[in-house]
Amino acid sequence: MKKKVWGQLMSINLYGCEYSLLTDPKKLEEFCIKLCKEINMVPFGKPIIKRFGKGNLRGYSLMQFIETSSITIHLDEFGLRAFIDIFSCKTFDVNKAKNFSKPFFKAKNIKYKNFYRY
Repeated sequence: MKKKVWGQLMSINLYGCEYSLLTDPKKLEEFCIKLCKEINMVPFGKPIIKRFGKGNLRGYSLMQFIETSSITIHLDEFGLRAFIDIFSCKTFDVNKAKNFSKPFFKAKNIKYKNFYRY
């Protein structure tokens, strides 16, 4: 019996990102909106964008609800890194997600993993 996919999770780690893109709330909102379009997801409301933490842990975190689940993003201003998690009950194109995210943040390197939940 073949298992039916219940959800897809992709984790993207970006390294060597441009500092100004990690710290501009308007650009972060733009990223959420454009990523949703790129991977054919429907946003549910506006993204929640908050900056908090202390010292090297201070930075932005974002959450964008989508009709089929959510996108969460944590940004490391000190280390110039972005950590993006996309979870959806509807499948999406992994290549579109990574090929959009890396240039948006002007990242030098990328690592990613994708898996399915059953």
